[in-house]
Amino acid sequence: MSFESMRGWSSTQKHVVAASYLGWTLDAFDFFLLVFVIKDVAGEFGTAVSAIALAVTLTLALRPVGAFIFGRLADRFGRRPILMLDVALYSVLGFATAFAPNLSIFLVIRALFGVAMGGEWGIGASLTMETVKPQARGFVSGLLQAGYPTGYLLASVAYGLLYSHIGWRGLFMVGILPAVLILYIRRNVPESPAWNRERASAATMVNILARHWQLALYAILLMTAFNFFSHGTQDLYPTFLQKQHHFDHMTVSTIAVIYNIGAILGGISFGTFSQSFGRRRTMIVSALLSLPAIWLWAFSGTALLLGVGAFFVQFFVQGAWGVVPAHLNELSPAEARGTFPGTVYQLGNFIASSNAVLQARIAESHQNNYSVALAGVAIIAALAVALLAWLGREARDVDMAAPG
Repeated sequence: MSFESMRGWSSTQKHVVAASYLGWTLDAFDFFLLVFVIKDVAGEFGTAVSAIALAVTLTLALRPVGAFIFGRLADRFGRRPILMLDVALYSVLGFATAFAPNLSIFLVIRALFGVAMGGEWGIGASLTMETVKPQARGFVSGLLQAGYPTGYLLASVAYGLLYSHIGWRGLFMVGILPAVLILYIRRNVPESPAWNRERASAATMVNILARHWQLALYAILLMTAFNFFSHGTQDLYPTFLQKQHHFDHMTVSTIAVIYNIGAILGGISFGTFSQSFGRRRTMIVSALLSLPAIWLWAFSGTALLLGVGAFFVQFFVQGAWGVVPAHLNELSPAEARGTFPGTVYQLGNFIASSNAVLQARIAESHQNNYSVALAGVAIIAALAVALLAWLGREARDVDMAAPG
């Protein structure tokens, strides 16, 4: 790790990085609460696991809508105020999940949560990458993306400590806590130094896509592979541990904590490494290194070996992901940096949003055997990430303050 990139930061840069990291962490916390209680929600509403997995699909599928809406608002009115609005919405909708009286309303709330969730990543990443010095982008990229497994880690801890006392509805009530972040942003985070109202107002998405359609298509394909890589290894893993291995909630929570620690370490390590080694090469290496760990992660018979396999799989999955915030923002057209990275990311999410239902149905058709479904998706996604990264380009040292 290069400690040189961490020196000489202004207080503004520190606050911006902290706010963006916490925004993505708490967004992910609200999202991942559901993956621990899919079986419980299905039992309460009298339906199959695959029906509740549809809620995960709807959340992911609606994220591109939020990325586009909030991204355009951020390009037009500034990153800071729209980030606060977005945090408020996803906090309220996470809290509202606790009061869903039936399956239909539950699905509607989780779909709306997906819209709010989709807005945070693009705004936070653009605000941060436009604020920090270029030589710090690799480390900061890994740190920002590590917010996602950090949120998963917090959800794991909340599930382990609180579930037996407050149930699945009580867990979602905890989802209102991220709203406190709004006060921190309002007090400590200024507007991006690279945001320009006139330049953003003059640009339309039609014009931007007309000029950059090949880049947009490539980025969507890359992010589709990345989202199958992450969600294919994350979303149904607790269900796999519960239904196939019949582990109790504390064992599931402990394994989830272990693999999310691996994810955090991987994201920061490989994100930092990409500053000197290159974005594309780092993504390729990390994706390919995940392959040897997949057998241990999906087919082991004990909690210890599953935990070890899960640690290494998530270390490399999120290692590749740690490069993404910097890479997409560096490739992005300057006049649409609030919109472009988040939108192509979430469109990839939309295409990959069928993953949870797909894996659940494959498992259910094989007597609740999740191993093949998990391993198959993980292997194909890892190879796709490596191939698409190899075919692409990068703009590691681009000046983000330069006019588009």
